[in-house]
Amino acid sequence: MTNRIFRAIFLVAAAVMLAVSLLTMGMMYQFSAEETTEKLQRETEYIACGIEKDGVRYLEKIKDAETRITWVDADGTVLYDSSADASEMENHSDREEIKEAMQSGEGNSKRISATLSGQTLYHAERLTDGTILRLSVETMSVVAVFLTMAFPLVLILAMMMAVSVFLAFRTAKNITSPINEIDLEHPEQAEVYEELTPLLRRIAVQNREIHRQMAELKRRKEEFDTITSNMQEGLLVMDGEGDILSYNAAAKTLLGVDAVTEGKNIFSLNRSAAVRRSVEGALAGAHREERLEANGRICQIFANPVFREEEVAGMILVLLDATEKEEREQLRREFTANVSHELKTPLTSISGFAEIMKNGMVPPADMGKFAEKIYNEAQRLIALVQDIIKLSKLDEKDTSLCEEEVELDALVQEACERLQPAAERKRVTLSAETEPILFRGVKQVLSEMIYNLCDNAIRYNKEGGAVFVTLKQKADRISLTVRDTGIGIAREEQGRIFERFYRVDKSHSKEIGGTGLGLAITRSAVTKHHGNIQVESKEGEGTTFTVRIPLSYIP
Repeated sequence: MTNRIFRAIFLVAAAVMLAVSLLTMGMMYQFSAEETTEKLQRETEYIACGIEKDGVRYLEKIKDAETRITWVDADGTVLYDSSADASEMENHSDREEIKEAMQSGEGNSKRISATLSGQTLYHAERLTDGTILRLSVETMSVVAVFLTMAFPLVLILAMMMAVSVFLAFRTAKNITSPINEIDLEHPEQAEVYEELTPLLRRIAVQNREIHRQMAELKRRKEEFDTITSNMQEGLLVMDGEGDILSYNAAAKTLLGVDAVTEGKNIFSLNRSAAVRRSVEGALAGAHREERLEANGRICQIFANPVFREEEVAGMILVLLDATEKEEREQLRREFTANVSHELKTPLTSISGFAEIMKNGMVPPADMGKFAEKIYNEAQRLIALVQDIIKLSKLDEKDTSLCEEEVELDALVQEACERLQPAAERKRVTLSAETEPILFRGVKQVLSEMIYNLCDNAIRYNKEGGAVFVTLKQKADRISLTVRDTGIGIAREEQGRIFERFYRVDKSHSKEIGGTGLGLAITRSAVTKHHGNIQVESKEGEGTTFTVRIPLSYIP
């Protein structure tokens, strides 16, 4: 700021000095020219009187080296010239000052030399006899005057410039120092010259208004950030060029990028056709919905334009994670197909046996066997329906499944006692190692979970095998382990054993029994209590299921 003020003051001073110098020179030149003209007029009058008395003899007596005297006849013929031979001079009737004198009695003119270094002033008067007396004198032209005075003028200007620089610097410093020392946060406390007081008042008022607006903007931004950061949906706000103005954390996750830079274009993050169609549609002023598959996720994109004075000024992209929804829909379709297949098998058997009995094709002696087969298939059907109902209750978070204080060790002992007969029939040793644990959970669900794990360990075991059940509390978690020495699970099938209706040993599934929903119910029970279940198995050596549930959780 000081430099700008200094330059301004210096340039103004320099311009003023230059203008004054040129004006002074002009005035001096003008004054000199007028003085010379007046002198010529006086001399002409004197000489005219002498000519009228003595004629040429008077002219020949005059010895003035500076002034040239020319006497011209009325027809323009030169009668006498003090500087040249009159007989050899051309007719002067066409000279400007001569013509003017012939017409009005006197005339003046000025002619500049070819080199511009000098000029000649002429004054002519008409005498009583009609002849013309002309006097002329050579003087310096404006250019010559300027060149003559150039050096002293430059010297004077240089001195004046030096003084101006010093004064400009001092003045600029005196002006800017109080301004530079102003505390913009508290301008009203500054000590400055009186002319700045209104400005400081306005700055103080504007500061208060800016602080108020900044506080309001900060509050709104914090509210916006709090809302958007807790959204599960991804949010992207962009301008009319597709450059990102704002975003939330969910948007990064759903787009599968580590970081989003504000001001970066959306196409630098994702160039998929779905994103491109969404952005182009929104920029065209239309609402668009697209489906995006990226990084193992399925997103629903909602693109909406933002208008300003009927023109698209930007857009908002909302990304909705539809992965779980589509997976559930796929599971529902698969579950419906599996249920239909599983229900069809026992119903077909029951219908076939009943039709044979109805047609009298069963001997009386075999009637009991057929009735037993119908009963077994019906029991299988009932068990299947009950498991489906249990699974539905867990999936839909049935409110009838109330929590209570549960003694987990008692549930383990109870499950082992209920399964002991089945273990003995298969000559499997069933043992349990527990410690007293009191846990708040859904007793029915926990009991079903423990029972299914132990039941599977017995069903898929070898004759003469063993099942070991361990229940322990480790820090803030409960650990339930069910290990068997059975047929094991192939590595490629371990990822699918929790699928509904999936059976490891399909060739003996009917002999082993079960609905194929036991492990699916177990996983849902573990998930309901915010736990996790892991399986370790080697084919032909056995399987170990480990359930870990946090001791306290939020339902």
